[in-house]
Amino acid sequence: MKTENGNRISRRSALKRMGLLVAGAAALGMPALTSCGEETRKRIILYFTGTGNCLYVARELADEHTELLSIPQLVKQGRYALEADEIGIVYPVYGHMPPNMVREFIKKAQLKAKYKFAVLTYGNRKCSSVEIWDEVSRKAGCPFDYITTMIMVDNWLPNFDMNEQVKIDKHIPESLERIRADLAERKRWHESVTELERQQHAGFLQASGVDPETGFLLHSQDAFAITDDCIDCGICTEVCPRGNYSLTSEGVKTEGDCEFCFACIHNCPQKAIRFKQMKEVNPNARYRNEHVSLWSIKESNRQ
Repeated sequence: MKTENGNRISRRSALKRMGLLVAGAAALGMPALTSCGEETRKRIILYFTGTGNCLYVARELADEHTELLSIPQLVKQGRYALEADEIGIVYPVYGHMPPNMVREFIKKAQLKAKYKFAVLTYGNRKCSSVEIWDEVSRKAGCPFDYITTMIMVDNWLPNFDMNEQVKIDKHIPESLERIRADLAERKRWHESVTELERQQHAGFLQASGVDPETGFLLHSQDAFAITDDCIDCGICTEVCPRGNYSLTSEGVKTEGDCEFCFACIHNCPQKAIRFKQMKEVNPNARYRNEHVSLWSIKESNRQ
């Protein structure tokens, strides 16, 4: 290598001069060269979604080193052993509790990571959801370092009008920014639960009769009816994480253990799936997260 005056210098001297240039650039605030061997964190985010809220959150918390995995698909594959630098889970709370499939998954899961985090989405009341997940995961031998909640559109049709829910500013961007910052520093923290919230959850269990050891676990044939508006499009057969719907010679039939995630009723384009025993606030309103396509719901839940 030659200098500007034509003199030759050794390779070692040239590298030394380059090092000085890099150091000088850094001192001036210019971006320095990074090592090719710089450590990157691999992150896995597990999610359960019925109407797209949790899939949207999982995507927003992901970067180029993140792998997004659907819990229904992992259960379908019998895949429970996962390893990464960080493993997170995003799920919706039903009656302040995790979906039954999430609960059963964590009992079998072998999650190997230095840092584990959980984001629980809810639409109205979070109550004891953080403490419930902490207890469920600890019993499974899989405690989480960070557990927080995030309010989003509430898709519970018996209590809420979806057309009104989507108008409410639930400060979703702000919540996502807070959680991103916490995860960036690997914050070890569980969101606090008040005594009032504990009492509200206890009151819910007493009034509803829901078993706290299973959460919502019903039978789809008892909960839903398929009306004559059905056109046999088959969407319900693909969005149900339990695979409870089937196309038969007599039309669509449903049967099996039900998460009560409402993926079927919200994603039916004909609004042909109705509750058998409950009334809706607005039977003509349905919801799917605006950032998530129907195809993505199918891809996440198809059995």
